[in-house]
Order: sequence, then C-alpha cells, then structure tokens
Amino acid sequence: MKKWIALTLVILCVVGVLAGCANTAQQTDAAATDAEENIEIVVFAAASMTETLTEIAELYKEVAPNVTLTFNFDSSGTLKTQIEEGAVCDIFISAAEKQMDQLDITADPEINEDGLDFVDSETRIDLLENKVALCVPKDNRKDINSYQDLADALKEGDILFSMGNEDVPVGQYTQKIFAYFGLDEPALADSGVITYGSNVKEVTAQIAEGSVDAGVIYQTDAYSEGLTIVDTATEEMCGKVTYPAAVMKNTEQRDQAAAFLAYLSTEEAAAIFTEVGFTPLT
Repeated sequence: MKKWIALTLVILCVVGVLAGCANTAQQTDAAATDAEENIEIVVFAAASMTETLTEIAELYKEVAPNVTLTFNFDSSGTLKTQIEEGAVCDIFISAAEKQMDQLDITADPEINEDGLDFVDSETRIDLLENKVALCVPKDNRKDINSYQDLADALKEGDILFSMGNEDVPVGQYTQKIFAYFGLDEPALADSGVITYGSNVKEVTAQIAEGSVDAGVIYQTDAYSEGLTIVDTATEEMCGKVTYPAAVMKNTEQRDQAAAFLAYLSTEEAAAIFTEVGFTPLT
C-alpha cells in the first residue's frame, strides 16, 4: 500500500512539472506575441502624402497585423529639422532630394554642409515623382489658365497668390518657376501680392477656400482636394519632383521599417499612389 502511495506521489509530481513546463512555454509564446503586437514604426512623410499613406496603412494591417504605423506629416524642411534634433523616426520620405541629402553623409557635401549622418543609405530609394501644379478656386475670378498668365498677373499686381515658404519643397519649386519667368519674389512679396503657407496643405486650403486667386501646390494635393489644375510645371521650369525615402540609421526596428519601405514599392501601394497623380519610380 505504501509503495502504491509513493508511486502515486511520484506520478503527480511528474505531471505537475510537465504542466508547469507547458504553462511556462505558453507564457513565453504569449510574451513573444505581445512583443510582436507592440512593434511601432514611426514614419516622417511629406504633407502631400497624407491621404495616400493613410490609405496604404490600412492595407498594410493585413500584411503585418503586429505592426503599428505612426505618421508625422509636415513640410519636408520641418521634418528634417525634427530628425536632426533627435525626434524618433524610423522612415523618412521627403518631397525633395535636398532635405534627404542634408541628412545623408553619402550625399554631396555642398548640400550636406553639416556632415549629418542619419540616413541608412543602403535603404535609400527614389520612391515617387510628382508634378508642381498651378491651381485656382472654382470661380477662377482672375482667369488664370497658365503659368504665363500667372507671371503676367503678378507683374501687373492684380492678383493674390499663395505659395509655400522657402524651407518647404513646394515653395522651393515655386521659386524656381519664378526665376524661370524672371519674377522678383521679394519685391512681389513686399507689394502684397504673395501670401505664404508653412506646408503644401496650408497653400491647398487657401486655394480651396477662395482666399487667394491662385496657388502652386502638387497635383496630388489638387486631386485630393478636388481643385482645378490649370497648368503643370515642366522639368525645365523647376526640375524633377522626386520623393526619396529611406530608413534612418538610429531606428530600433530596422527590419520592420525596411519591410514597410519595400511594401511601398508593391503593386498594391503603387495603385494608390497612381490614383492621385503620383508616378511610382520603383
């Protein structure tokens, strides 16, 4: 009888140990799952990508359900400054080469004057191309139908025009267009015919509200807001409008960030970009 009781106790102990091991394994698996679910990728992107990336993020939930995408949309100049000052950022997508180059140690030192080294150059790609569009309110009260019309109206002082600030890519493209038509921006600004926006969305809003007679934005923003595009700038007028993208060197989620960046080059993502007027380059 004693032997039977002893044997029973041994069996119960073994069962208990096995159950404990199984429970520990389950807890480990659960912890791993929780860790995967808490992965966050912070994406700094040009304001002109707000609608497209928000839509793509919904699709990406099916591809990587354990990844949370957090977006910071603003002018590329503002985003570049935030990254430089230490803001957490895993991926940067700029509306111009300049802001990316200023953070990339492999770029032309005449552009990256401070020798900043934030970009993982191995991941850098030219993601998209956009167009710089001249847009007017619905009534087009000043009958602006081309960049030449805009230049003439500005010279005559018979218009209120909106453009991005000089540190905003769309503003820099506009400055190149001014130079192409021989327009003196400082003099025009002093005469009161120019108003500025801190990013492309502010300029877009001014046109949509009819508070200005015309403005220069990206054709993608015009599409998203339902604005009338009367002309688009040629490469000769302002250069090619390229959107570079890259993973940042200080990311703690390099593999997951690189995976999302790769997803932006897929057919699914390209279809969304194309729908609003972007041209995928990858």
